[in-house]
Amino acid sequence: MSKLIKKVALIGGGVIGGGWAARFLLNGIDVNVYDPSDSVEQSLNEMLSNARVAYSKLTMAPLLKPGKLVFLDSLEKVVQDVEFVQESAPERLELKRSIINQIEQYVPETSLICSSTSGLKPSDLQAEMKHPGRFMVGHPFNPVYLLPLVEICGGEKTSDAAKQSAAEFYREVGMKPLILRKEIDAFIADRLLEAVWREGLWLIRDDVATTEELDDAIRYGFGLRWAQMGLFETYRVAGGDAGMRHFISQFGPTLSLPWTKLMDVPELNEELIEKIVAQSDAQSGMHSIRQLERIRDDNLVAIMQGLKLHDWGAGALLKEYEERLYEKAHSGIVASDPDLSETLRLHDSKVRPDWLDYNGHMTESRYLQVFGDTSDAFLNFIGMDENYRKQGFSVYTVETHIRHLREVSGGEPLSVETQLLDYDEKRLRIVHVMFHPPSGDVLATGEHMLLHVNANKGKACSFGKILYEKLAQIWNGHQNLSIPDYTGKGFQELNKK
Repeated sequence: MSKLIKKVALIGGGVIGGGWAARFLLNGIDVNVYDPSDSVEQSLNEMLSNARVAYSKLTMAPLLKPGKLVFLDSLEKVVQDVEFVQESAPERLELKRSIINQIEQYVPETSLICSSTSGLKPSDLQAEMKHPGRFMVGHPFNPVYLLPLVEICGGEKTSDAAKQSAAEFYREVGMKPLILRKEIDAFIADRLLEAVWREGLWLIRDDVATTEELDDAIRYGFGLRWAQMGLFETYRVAGGDAGMRHFISQFGPTLSLPWTKLMDVPELNEELIEKIVAQSDAQSGMHSIRQLERIRDDNLVAIMQGLKLHDWGAGALLKEYEERLYEKAHSGIVASDPDLSETLRLHDSKVRPDWLDYNGHMTESRYLQVFGDTSDAFLNFIGMDENYRKQGFSVYTVETHIRHLREVSGGEPLSVETQLLDYDEKRLRIVHVMFHPPSGDVLATGEHMLLHVNANKGKACSFGKILYEKLAQIWNGHQNLSIPDYTGKGFQELNKK
């Protein structure tokens, strides 16, 4: 995140504004909200609750301390001390323009102003501004706290520097900023959605398909391909070895066939509206909107987690975001000049709802995960960061011994301290002690032997000079610590009767 942006203002707290609030808050940013609706506080907090659950499943990285949420009763109050404004008022040009002009009166001159509009041109919105260079569209997609795309569209008077600053900010909260090359109505993604929507209306009107059948065609077919490759990369693959050129030569002529009614729009009369509503009720009416939101969130999390395994598309973006979360979490724990005569406090976490087993306690695989995250924190501490790994070097775990000492329930905090037990040119042995911060009770211990490897060559190799010197520095302090009596041992002997 831009170091300058620690507090934002949201104008409008509906579906989109509430989604923005959740994303910003869960990334440690303070949020001021203004919305004249009497129900905004309740609905926004309900959305925030859903977002917390989704984030607990989305990433295994320790989440940042949530930002502070404040509801204010005037536009003047909500923007006067913030560095970024996200406007999400109803889609009416005069209303939005009036709000944006008011924002400009009260917001600091250095603050960026973005609109969530899904179709209005930024030039029209900034037409009456005194300082329009800092204004642009930042168009997200619902749910904002999960879907990473944000379309950045500047108007005629928007500065390039402002667009780049906004992109940097959005990127740091886990989003994929797409800066449009030209200003157009409805931007890019909604133009594509509009085309599918129009075709769908015709297919329903002409009784070719129901709402459920259309959704099935998308979610069981090309929607899955689009989720990871989009449109043109999908068609490139469809062209076989000859690629896109072959695909176009094969299917290009169909563009002249009457396959589409894209240039015509069916009249949304009462008959068609009732047909769509009735079919939609039959398809999804057994679920409440809150239930559908949770189902949607769980499915999106699963898709992005699946893509992360292959470092592709939204999954690759999630991986980068997750790495930044780990970096922020660990840098906030480890002091710049820690006392190496003591064990190292390297990792904090919390028992999340999906970490629980059928007994309501943290399941055994999550102990290994927490210890693995702590090992990563230790490796980063000695200098084995992402840049080091990109050179082809890493460590492999060759031995692990975990002791489960006490149960721990959902929502409980965890802290881990690490001691270096021994090391040589290629290996290091560490022990992690997991404890419960409020009580100090030891919950588990994890002993690990790690082997330094050249991943490109697939064989062990010596630590580099920097890493070896850092290990020696830690060892100079830790060799004076008492070695726990449980280390270096296997299973306890069973007491036979």
